[in-house]
Parts: sequence; C-alpha cells; structure tokens
Amino acid sequence: MTERKENLNTMATHVDAHYDETQIQVLEGLEAVRKRPGMYIGSTDANGLHHLVYEIVDNSIDEALAGYCSQVEIRLIADGSIEVKDDGRGFPVGIHPKLQRPAVEVCLTILHAGGKFGGDGYKVSGGLHGVGASVVNALSRRMMVTVYQDGKIHQQEYTRGKVDYDLRIIGETDRTGTTIRFWPDIKSEDNPQGIFEEDASVRFDTLRVRMREMAFLNKGIRIIITDERGDAPDERVYHFEGGISEFVKYINKSKQVLFPEPIYFEGMKNEVSVEVAMQYNDAYSENIFSFANNIHTPEGGTHLQGFSAALTRTLNDYGRRYKFLKDADTNLKSEDVRESLAAIISVKLHEPQFEGQTKSKLGNSAVRGIVDGLVSENLKAYLEENPSVARAILDRCLGAARAREAARKARDLTRRKSVLESSALPGKLADCSETDPAKCEIFIVEGESAGGSAKTGRDRHFQAILPLRGKILNVEKTRIDKALMNNEIKNMITAFGGGVGSEFDISKLRYHRIVCMTDADVDGAHIRILLLTFFYRYMRPLIDNGFVYIAMPPLYKVTKGKQEHYVYDDKELQELLDRIGRDPKPELQRYKGLGEMSAEQLWTTTMNPETRTMKQVTAYDAIAADEAMTLLMGDQVEPRRDFIEQNYDLVANLDV
Repeated sequence: MTERKENLNTMATHVDAHYDETQIQVLEGLEAVRKRPGMYIGSTDANGLHHLVYEIVDNSIDEALAGYCSQVEIRLIADGSIEVKDDGRGFPVGIHPKLQRPAVEVCLTILHAGGKFGGDGYKVSGGLHGVGASVVNALSRRMMVTVYQDGKIHQQEYTRGKVDYDLRIIGETDRTGTTIRFWPDIKSEDNPQGIFEEDASVRFDTLRVRMREMAFLNKGIRIIITDERGDAPDERVYHFEGGISEFVKYINKSKQVLFPEPIYFEGMKNEVSVEVAMQYNDAYSENIFSFANNIHTPEGGTHLQGFSAALTRTLNDYGRRYKFLKDADTNLKSEDVRESLAAIISVKLHEPQFEGQTKSKLGNSAVRGIVDGLVSENLKAYLEENPSVARAILDRCLGAARAREAARKARDLTRRKSVLESSALPGKLADCSETDPAKCEIFIVEGESAGGSAKTGRDRHFQAILPLRGKILNVEKTRIDKALMNNEIKNMITAFGGGVGSEFDISKLRYHRIVCMTDADVDGAHIRILLLTFFYRYMRPLIDNGFVYIAMPPLYKVTKGKQEHYVYDDKELQELLDRIGRDPKPELQRYKGLGEMSAEQLWTTTMNPETRTMKQVTAYDAIAADEAMTLLMGDQVEPRRDFIEQNYDLVANLDV
C-alpha cells in the first residue's frame, strides 16, 4: 500500500510539472535508434542481435536478386564481431549530389536512405524500409565497411553510428563487392551504455537455419557461414540448384511421400514473379511456408490466399470431373486439401506491402489473383498429365475430409457449454479460483500420486492441477479424429478452454501458463514430448505465444546437519558437495518421481513462483521444429535410431 501511494504521488507531481517548448526533444542522426531500439529490431535480446545480421545479409541477397551477386559469406568472429561479405556491385562510393557525402556513408548513417525506394537500382528487394544497414550501424559500438569497386578498395569506420574518418582508398583490387564487419553494442561492466542485454549472443544454429532457407529460395546462390568462436571453426555451405523444389524435399526428408518429385511451376505476370513447389506426404499435418522477396511471412497474406483458393478449387473440379466426388458429396474444404501437404510459395515483386517492419503478412491485393491464376492453370495441367498422382492426392484429401467430419463430432463432446457450467470441466481437474487467464497456470502432472501432492501443495488461488493417467496418444502417427477419442487429450482440451486444431481460439484460453510437470526419467521425458507434440500440432498458438513451460523438479535432495539443499543435475550436485564439504558425508536422496516428494517439498522446489525454475518452450524455426517432431515421433525408425546413437549424451543423466 505504501508503494502504491508513492507511485500516485509521483504521478501527481508529473501532471503538475511545467511543460513548454523546452521539453520538446529533437533526436538527430541515428540517436532515435539508440533511444528506442525496439522500434527497429523488435528487442535487445538475442533475437535483436540476429535481426542485425539478417539486415546486412538481406542487402547482399538483394544484390543476388538483382543479378549481381553469386556468393555471400558470413563469419562469426572470436572477438564478438560479425562479418558479411558478398561479390555484388558494392555500395556506391561516389558523392551524393544533395548531401555532398559519399553515398556509402549516407546509406550507413542516415535513416531511410537507400536504393530501394524507386528507380532502377533494385527491381526486387526485401529491405524496402531503407533502415537496415544504418540501424545496424547505430546499434554497433563499431562498424567497418569495405567496398571493392572500380579497381579500388574503399574503407570507412564508425563508432555507434558516427563517422570515424572520411571514406578512403586503402588498396587496389580486381573484384567487386562489399564487406561489412560490425561489433554489436552489448552491455558489460566495461560498457554500461551498451544496447543489448549482457547475456545476448548470436546463435550459430539459428543463423545457419536462416541461411539455408535463403539458399533454397534463391537457386544457384552460394552461402557460406562459419563460426570461428569455438576451438575449431564450424563451416556450412548452402547451395541448391533446385531451389524451392529441394526445399520441399528437405521438409519431407523424414516422411514417406505420395509421389517422388515435387510439383513445381513458376511464372511472371505484371512484374510479379511466382514460384510454387508442393508435395504430399504420409503425415497428418500441413507444412506450407510463404515468402515475399525472400522474407518469411508467417501470417501468410495475399500470396497464400491465392494459393489456397486455387488448390481447393482445382482439386474439387478434378474430383467432380473424374467422379472422385459424387453428386451428393460436399466439396472438399481448404483444410482437407492442405492436410499432409508440404509447400513453398515464393513471390518476388517490385513494391511489396508488408504489415509493419516485422513483415509478417503480405498485403498486395493484386498478388492474390496472380498466384491464383498461375496455380490453377499449372496444377490443372499437371493433374491431367499425371493421373496416378492425381488419384493419390484425391484419395488423401477425401480421407482428410472424412476424418474432419469425425473430428467435428468428437470436438462437440469436448466443448464447454458455457463458462458458468463448471460441471463441463474434467472431474480430475483441480481448478483455481482466479478468473483472469493471464494470472492463471495449470500443471499437467504425471500420475495420480504426484497429482495428489501437487493439489495439496499448490496455491489454489491461481494454480490448477490436471493429473494424467499414463501416456497420451502419439498424435504424430494419427489424425485428429482418433486423437480426440483419447480421454487424457479430451480432458486437456476441455480444461484449457481454447478448442483444438483449426478451431483453436487463444482468446478463450483459461490459463496463460501451461506447465508440463513430469518425472526426471525416460518415461517422464517421453510423456513430456508426447504433450509437446500434441501442443505443437493441434494447439500451435500456445507455443507461438510462449504459454507452454516445462517444470524443473530437483534431481537430488542433499542434507548436511540441519541444512537442506536441492540440486537439479549431476554437475550442480558435485559443485554443491565441493562447497559444503564431503566429510562428514552428506545424506543424499535421489528423486526418481514427483510422487516421492511431499506437498511442501513440491511447492518449495517446483511450484513456488519465487523459488522455482521453469523452461519456456519456443519454436523459433518452424521447419526445424517440424523436422524434430517427425524424427522423434514419426513412423520412420532408422532416422530416429541414428539420432539417438549420435546424441546419446542428451539422455545420459536419465534413468532407464
């Protein structure tokens, strides 16, 4: 109460404070970027760091799209810097007619300065906002640009966006291109004014996945990424002459496909280039990824709308013409024809209209008709020329339609009739009294014994408990209609309140923290991955919004004298024993299951928000996540065995 009063008094003081023209600030140059970095790169954590790299690489890719670049090299250097090198035309080095400064300096020090706002410099570009390279400069404690052009090597350096010296010639060359090396401005004891969080670092795996994606989308380009920060450099080379056809094959590599080669076609209309590759597999989920000027559009947009409409209409027309669909049958729906489909839709256009700087959705209305027409014409011709493939696709889609209808009936049984009818909730659910979903959390607990301890030890105000009996169905190997017959899955759907599958509505979710709490053994790990597979396949927004967590119960209880310690892995155990002494020998208890803990111990170690540790589940790369799910939970045994043999150390601490 005292703190609240102090806050109110502070607010009152602010309202009464003098406010006139002297309070208006004008930020010059790149100061605005350093003042509000989140407006330009989203965040100042590791994700923001990756955004810096993408902005520079995108410039090189734009050169490739213009036809002037064939190779891009990215180096993660031991001193914390990142270098991006290409063999494009190089930044212009001549004097800008208006600003009377070298054009490369203008591009790197002034917002919204670039060659992508009009003219003939770039017909297609992902970095259309003109803020990329200058923002990277502003958020780097140091940047160095080297331009190879007209037989000369030009160089200039910057400190936090400000020029260190005039552009100068440092040598001669017979190549063209640009090399940019930058040191992100990361906070530290020696650099308290830094921008990025102290523990932020560039993840090699994250970058290589993105670079592989760029190589798929731009057939023929070679992208080399090297991590020089470890004991031995790790280098990956990505080069795909088959482009997005190889991309689809990669997505389906752990699945059985209905036909050996992806369906591929491309075309251009009104200066919009369209590429489509698609192939059906034996799984039950869809993997359709859309791109505009090499930028992934996770929320889709007009290009994806055009593809989906044409795909549904063309397959329905073919099904009617050749009697796969009888006169009395209803048409296939979009979700029926997308099940089991892996597809890439890539469009490239002169002036894409994205929703905001995040570029998550394409808005150009004309693109829908262009993609629709191209897909309709080419897919119709393909089906006519390949009747055996057409039959396999239609049989798959009709099976999906029958499963959809069965799933609809099963879903009706899991829906809550209303919020007021608490009897609609599962009988095993111990609900919480709080009604604000943002304040509520539900623990999915393995076993009745652990469920009993959790129910007793929890804070009933905001913590709900749902015990599971045994292992839920592996949804990777079955359709949703079969999954909805599983009692444990039905209980989760009903308890969460948001629905399932295509009907999932996150606004109706009853808890914003869904915590998987399983034993620290092989069975517990298996139950956890079964749960995560279900969430990822049929409640994907839970993961996308960061609502799924993994509880971290302790592995050991160490007692010495009157002191009790809880540790979470073997390394931490050895560190504790070194710290408290091994003589006299401490008493050591190994927890093999949550049920071995008392309600008080479970609360203290695993459920108390003030003392617990939890892992948040995220999927920063949808393709990699899908690959992992298929590998670990799918029907193919050999790839899974190889993975286990190669990664045995990941389960070395689990009880078998």
